[in-house]
Amino acid sequence: SIFTVLILTLLVLLTVATFLWNLLVLATILRVKAFHRVPHNLVASTAVSDVLVAALVMPLSLVKELSAGRRWRLGRELCLVWVCFDMLCCTASIWNVTAIALDRYWSVTRQLQYTLLARRRISNVMIALTWLLSAAISLAPLLGWGETYSPEQERCQLSQEPSYTIVSTGGAFYLPLCVVLFVYWKIYKASKLHMGARRRNAVLPLPDAAQVKEASQEPQMVFTARRAAITFQTDGETWREQKEKKAALMVGILIGVFVLCWIPFFITELISSLCSCNIPPIWKSIFLWLGYSNSFFNPLIYTAFNKNYNNAFKNLFVKQR
Repeated sequence: SIFTVLILTLLVLLTVATFLWNLLVLATILRVKAFHRVPHNLVASTAVSDVLVAALVMPLSLVKELSAGRRWRLGRELCLVWVCFDMLCCTASIWNVTAIALDRYWSVTRQLQYTLLARRRISNVMIALTWLLSAAISLAPLLGWGETYSPEQERCQLSQEPSYTIVSTGGAFYLPLCVVLFVYWKIYKASKLHMGARRRNAVLPLPDAAQVKEASQEPQMVFTARRAAITFQTDGETWREQKEKKAALMVGILIGVFVLCWIPFFITELISSLCSCNIPPIWKSIFLWLGYSNSFFNPLIYTAFNKNYNNAFKNLFVKQR
């Protein structure tokens, strides 16, 4: 039908756009030396996982969607490869988002302790743990923990062993979900706390300075001493408060899109395994591709909040021309 053709065309475009957009982010980070530091290494790790989702996972999923009855006709070996890369790349993408949220949280709430050197070390540790945990979850079915392929029914799916489902969904989604929600709550709380403290401790200008401010459009700079740190206030807000607001907004959008994309799939996966419920295959496909779409939205979100990426993209295209 025409509707089916339109849906498949949309899925193909989503796959291609996810691959190209994340590849562009990777190429920009590699070519621009200013991006060879944190937090761009976390962004690069996220882009790598999302590129692999678009290159290795989404095409095979599309082949499965095209087959009659969504049956797997590519054999057992390729089924195991697809399931392994599906779990590896999607779990890595989710935990990379969590690492970015944690980095923003520590950079806002622990500015004195979270130095550049500490930030580099911690980010490298988070990247290593992300890929090690993802590999452990994805390789478990290959070692005999549950079955992913059924030759009689020509079915290829994640292992439905209840114990593996609990461990895999908990490690791949529910644990990082708790972390990112906690991080966003702490960033929001810190932002409100610092705004209230600034109102109490801000040094007010002299009365005649108010007239100067009305007559001039130049931004006014006020010094605020708090916790052995000096911040600068411009047009009513300190630089720190602007940074906290920007971080809270970016992390909030990143978490919101992440939750909306993945929570239907993981709830369905957990319920279908524990209660042996028969969920229609069409809904499983919708929830699965909704989760894949998170790999498309990730680079859009964290580059939209960084003007340096936009300038780097323009310079990259100008040099290619």
